[in-house]
Amino acid sequence: MVPLRQALIVEEHGTLPFPEGTACAEVLLAGEEGGSKAGSVFKGLGIAAVYKFIADGLGFFPSEIGYAFKGFAGSQIGIQVLPSLAGVGFICGPKISSYMLAGGTLSWFVLMPAIALFGGDAVIFPGEVPISSMAPADLWDTYVKYIGAGAVAAGGLISLIKTFPLIIRTFKQAMQSMSKKHANTNTIRTQQDLPMPLLLGMMLVIVILIWLVPTFPVNPVGALIIVIFGFFFASVSSRMVGLIGSSNNPVSGMAIATLIIATLLLKATGTDGTTGMVGAIAIGGIICIVAAIAGDTSQDLKTGFIVGATPKKQQIGEMLGVVVSAAAIGFVLYLLNEAWGYGTEKIPAAQATMMKMLVEGIMNADLPWALILIGVFVAVVAEILKIPVMPFAVGMYLPFSLSAGIMAGGAVRFIVEKIKGTDGEKKERGDRGVLFTSGLIAGEGIMGIVLAILAVAGVDSAIKLDFSLPQIGSLIIFIVLLFYLYKVCMKKEK
Repeated sequence: MVPLRQALIVEEHGTLPFPEGTACAEVLLAGEEGGSKAGSVFKGLGIAAVYKFIADGLGFFPSEIGYAFKGFAGSQIGIQVLPSLAGVGFICGPKISSYMLAGGTLSWFVLMPAIALFGGDAVIFPGEVPISSMAPADLWDTYVKYIGAGAVAAGGLISLIKTFPLIIRTFKQAMQSMSKKHANTNTIRTQQDLPMPLLLGMMLVIVILIWLVPTFPVNPVGALIIVIFGFFFASVSSRMVGLIGSSNNPVSGMAIATLIIATLLLKATGTDGTTGMVGAIAIGGIICIVAAIAGDTSQDLKTGFIVGATPKKQQIGEMLGVVVSAAAIGFVLYLLNEAWGYGTEKIPAAQATMMKMLVEGIMNADLPWALILIGVFVAVVAEILKIPVMPFAVGMYLPFSLSAGIMAGGAVRFIVEKIKGTDGEKKERGDRGVLFTSGLIAGEGIMGIVLAILAVAGVDSAIKLDFSLPQIGSLIIFIVLLFYLYKVCMKKEK
């Protein structure tokens, strides 16, 4: 990412807005001026942590409610009443949330009822039991997930194709900026980057590690190709988040495209079976992380550019952040897997499960291509209708209840934005809501780790209550939370 800073952050300052980076700069400036913005974050964090503990720790009320329509076989309406989903919906906004809900509606109220209606008592691959005996959740898990996977993969590829001229231009700029000699001693403090020889040396170390670590079954040339692809996708990611923000960065599309190519190449060169599948996932994982970190880093560097930071010190901080988080996240991931297991109802790990299906299907030549192609052409139709493909496709792939929870937060944002007021007042409402919902997301995540520790220790059942509120109770509590979010947004500063 470092060689891209000059080309994307500095030279295109008036062209690429980097919305999150600019917003962070505004928050820093507001913090210098004083105020209660930090209080909103911690208030959200505390409320979400308590809410999560009462719902999933004590089991006082169910965190997901639903109802299957008996006269409309295959369909089921529901909502996950979680603070984090309301927070995600508020931050994404009503448009993105509604596209996700539209995708979920297509899957759960069109495709699944159609499968139930026409399938009858037939056993259709990849299912192993008659369709008539499947609950809506089974239909989604057996058939619709593949359709959604096809839509997500197509959406990612469409995003890449549409931005290809942009990609080439950005890549050329990055190469040009690498060729320029920026001696730190001859530049002012706010233009000092880490020296290029140091960066190239670190990249070489990464190439050697990818080659030598047994997890990645690639030769030195393959390792070098990974780094080259990584730089290529870092360029794409940085440009995309500069234009449309981190929330809409097509990281999934880049990862899926890499995953499919890596799997086909490994299979063609004789690296198949479990070794080939692990290798493909590892390669795809590297590119996915590269794209995600490049987008995040570019936003940080934009913030620094606005407030007058020293880029070299920021870049060292970014590297420390990556190392520390990498060391911490392994333990957390292991803990969550031990507590509930990935791919289960508690932790569906939607995109990871989809990538697993793709890799296994390509390696074993048993992918249900008909279902995947249905998803591909649904994505094509969405693109022709000018519907943003990625949120729509992700909505198709995820459970309807999850998209409904996100839509609830998006609906609050819609109401807040529609109430009369000056542009400044509307912006302040949105900022207060974003800070509070950021706390909601963080608080639930932290409490989720605490509950995972309790589950691994085997004491989670001891704190469970013997009774639980009915589903209507869960819905009322969630509505109260949404109303409180609305009040937080509308509260005027003294």
